[in-house]
Amino acid sequence: MKQSSMQYSRLALLFIPLLVASCNVGKDYVRPDLDLPDTYRQADSLNSDTTHIGDIPWRDFFTDSTLVGLIDTAIANNYDMQAALKNIEIANQSLRQSRAAFLPEVEAQLGGVNQQWRSRDYYSNPSSNWYERPGEGEPPENLYRLQSQYSSEINVSWELDIWGKIRRQKESALAEYLQTYEARKAVQTALVAAIADGYYNLLMLDEQLEVARRNLQLNDSTLHIVKLQRDAGEVTALAVQQTESQMLVAASLIPQLEQEVTVQENTLMALTGRMPRDVVRSGRLDDFVTEDNLASGVPLSMVANRPDVREAELALRSANAQVGVAQAYRYPALTINASGGLNAMLPQNWFNIPGALFGGIIGGVTQPIFSGRRLKTQHEIARLERDKAELGFQQVVLDAVNEVTNALAMIDKLHEQYEIAEKRVTTSRLGVKNANLLFRSGYATYLEVITAQSSALTSELDLVAVKQQQLNAKVALYKALGGGWKDVREDNS
Repeated sequence: MKQSSMQYSRLALLFIPLLVASCNVGKDYVRPDLDLPDTYRQADSLNSDTTHIGDIPWRDFFTDSTLVGLIDTAIANNYDMQAALKNIEIANQSLRQSRAAFLPEVEAQLGGVNQQWRSRDYYSNPSSNWYERPGEGEPPENLYRLQSQYSSEINVSWELDIWGKIRRQKESALAEYLQTYEARKAVQTALVAAIADGYYNLLMLDEQLEVARRNLQLNDSTLHIVKLQRDAGEVTALAVQQTESQMLVAASLIPQLEQEVTVQENTLMALTGRMPRDVVRSGRLDDFVTEDNLASGVPLSMVANRPDVREAELALRSANAQVGVAQAYRYPALTINASGGLNAMLPQNWFNIPGALFGGIIGGVTQPIFSGRRLKTQHEIARLERDKAELGFQQVVLDAVNEVTNALAMIDKLHEQYEIAEKRVTTSRLGVKNANLLFRSGYATYLEVITAQSSALTSELDLVAVKQQQLNAKVALYKALGGGWKDVREDNS
């Protein structure tokens, strides 16, 4: 009989872990159906390759030495990047705390003293409570010692994770910790794109400044000819005034563009965490090649690579785990409390071992019955927060797909715009040349020359702007696909 009861006890010990494991509250995370298309709208419908430019490390994607140096400096010194690193450290502390929640809590009271005095009118009498000491004589009538206690103890409290509450808390903390990593990647992705856009804008301003200065020289030459014709009586003073007015329009562009150059340089320096200074260019806008076809992969690969999408999914993971935590608070909690130490009435008896030793252990199950609906409300709120996080995740995915699609459309249409802008520049330059020849030969008026020069200035400025927009569209696609957080020295996993 005794042997069979021992066998039953052993079987019970084997089934207890299985029972506890089966009592995990909450549902394990499953990614919701994102209803992603097979390809992007602007991409080739036959292209199902998962390779995309977002996988390219930024050091390989950008080749200009100045641009690479600016990005490198920004990653090290930008204040948003430094704040993101601090957020990782903060989340790491919370994760370490969640891991320690499996261990019992231990508190030590290194020394405690409890002394109470009473006087003669107190309901007790001093003789029955006087702890006589050698040489102290009879007990006093006033302010006699009623109680004396010297203690030192250790308290241990441990809650068994029957329902998996602590495991869900750890799961939530881990997801929040990984969120901070993805947030840092998202900050870096946005930072890399902002610096690249700013640098390309700076090169565009340089080109436009050069166009404005060249056009000013051309207008000045035309003004000189018109003045000669006025002196010869061939044109009136009105012609000089209108030609000079056109020249001043071109001249006014120069300080405006110079101002924009300075502001753009200061903006780039601010992104790199430095004080305002000049930015030394290592190339010109025309040195950059804009590819017509940039690999965009498929939407599913973008979801796996883009930091803000991964961050939103981790937020959903954390919210899903919090539902289990809130649910576990509604179930019984099994806690074990133990204490032990030394306790004596007089200090000299404190070290009287084992006479001064004490100890105790208490185990109990606490079941919430009525708490003003607080626990149920917390559980319902956790479920609603989880639903909100799922909606947020799906919204981020939708926005990401739209950004990629828009970038692809920009690249496609800007290529057509650039071809048209090139033809406009060629035509307008030819128009200026012919207008000058006809003007000097007396077959064209100064107004036709002014009109041709104005058209040429506008078309050249537009061509430079379209080239910059092409480069920015390329950066936009790179960012939309999650590019910018990988470095050649990092593991791309």
